[in-house]
Amino acid sequence: MPRTTRIFCVSTLYGAATLAAALDSGCFEEVDRSLLLVFNNSTTPEITPPVDAMPGFEPLRDHFDAVLSWNEAIRPFHPGAWTPRQDDIPLFERYLRLLWDLGDDDVELVLESIQVTPALTVAQLFTEAVVDVYADGLMSYGPTRNKIDPLVGTRVRRLLHLDLVPGLTPMLLTEFDVPAQIVPTAAFLKVMGELTATVTDLPALPEGAALLLGQYLSALDILSPDEEEDLHVRMMRGAVERGHRSIVFKPHPTAPARYSRALEDEAAKLGVDLTVLDVPVLAEVLFERTPPALVVGCFSTALFTASAFYGLPVARLGTERLLDRLAPYQNSNRVPAVLADALVPDLSGGKGEEPLTADTLGALVTAVSFAMQPQIYPGLRRAAERYLSTHFGPRTRRYFKRRRLTALGLPGGIPDRLAFIPRNAAARRVVRRAKALQKAVRR
Repeated sequence: MPRTTRIFCVSTLYGAATLAAALDSGCFEEVDRSLLLVFNNSTTPEITPPVDAMPGFEPLRDHFDAVLSWNEAIRPFHPGAWTPRQDDIPLFERYLRLLWDLGDDDVELVLESIQVTPALTVAQLFTEAVVDVYADGLMSYGPTRNKIDPLVGTRVRRLLHLDLVPGLTPMLLTEFDVPAQIVPTAAFLKVMGELTATVTDLPALPEGAALLLGQYLSALDILSPDEEEDLHVRMMRGAVERGHRSIVFKPHPTAPARYSRALEDEAAKLGVDLTVLDVPVLAEVLFERTPPALVVGCFSTALFTASAFYGLPVARLGTERLLDRLAPYQNSNRVPAVLADALVPDLSGGKGEEPLTADTLGALVTAVSFAMQPQIYPGLRRAAERYLSTHFGPRTRRYFKRRRLTALGLPGGIPDRLAFIPRNAAARRVVRRAKALQKAVRR
């Protein structure tokens, strides 16, 4: 019998820790060889350290027989942009089998973000490999962002995920009836403890500080750099208003240095101590080593690990503007932003908004998922209609776009007396002709 090689693909240290926890807890059967394939998806991978060069990776290395680089395999192409031509797939599979000494091995794949490159590319190259998918964060609770080729989707056996939102089942890949499996929290915390113990260059942090999480939203064209600076400053002000006199800011690894200077100026005005971390470590390392008294962010996954896994107080800021700015409506950051807005207390605490209850959360995510991807999940229409008919109001209106609801003929889109229009073929034809005429006049 040929040997079996399992290839684990990873682009973040958080994802690598999740895989290590899954291995430690017996989520995978033994195979002949386990390889870790590292993706460096940063804009400039030439100057950005890959996962296996980051502080804390060493204890994770022992979970695998070897560590490989996808960037090296496809150089000079960028992992986020390169896909082979259909006719070249057999050639590239033979090339990778030779490069990685796979021979005639049966290959199994463990992938993240299977709906986009480079994970999708790897799945397409190994055409007969069975696939497991694991979630690296909150996006798995939302719908699959693109329609996946059934030749790939039907090979997925399960979705592994951390229980970041207890009681909520991920939506990702349910169009292929892929079951979700939780990676035990205890195993993840054990891995994070081992990882934290190897991080030696972390500066001493004040006890009981408020931790601010930067996400560099301007890189996603969601906020401008000035708006994001202002968001961080408002985070600091909100933490100070709550009585915190020591602030720790953890910037996104690719954020520009001027963020820290803006915060330093504000800290001087407010008379508080500010520590800016310049070490690219996971926020969970800080939770382990020096637990903060408060964790503040916009919609970071770390808000949920802090709350659900470490029992730390959390607060969010900026989600309402973020939900308004995300475009198109199908943007895969929408469900993570909805979850943060719905479940994490507002930093200001003055809006009188209580977090949504668990019994309505699943219905909300279902409705948002249908509004995002109605072609992929047509069977969710009735559930979306039920939710919007009874819960659409001031607290939940920000999660939906009126224009989107109107286009889909969902409650909340247009007045009830005009609700027949989206389903009326003649009315739709009139609207299309009117729009075409309007465009012609503008020309």
